[in-house]
Amino acid sequence: MRPGSFVVLHLDQPAEKLWGVLDRLGPEGVTFRGISLNSFDDWVRGIVRGEETLGLSTQFVPLFRVRTLYLDEAVGAVESYSTRFERTVGCTPAQHLGIELQLDLDATPPS
Repeated sequence: MRPGSFVVLHLDQPAEKLWGVLDRLGPEGVTFRGISLNSFDDWVRGIVRGEETLGLSTQFVPLFRVRTLYLDEAVGAVESYSTRFERTVGCTPAQHLGIELQLDLDATPPS
């Protein structure tokens, strides 16, 4: 994972699940631009209807709240949130948000 990657965060205290673009991951916490997974589908539907009332916000989450941090990628037959966004909206989240996605195609996945 690197800045510009789409990620899913599972948080504690209180429990939350968030999706967004990683900005920084450090010993103090995670900075990213994202949205609650509870609002993800409403956000996508709003984009399709041209009613963008929801959006991503830049957030800092202290590391003690981060239970897990996942790269947003397909797992078996389950598609990623980014793929779901693209299938529904017709463009990638990076294109819609006007950001360049930084892929590390030579990176070895963690074991």
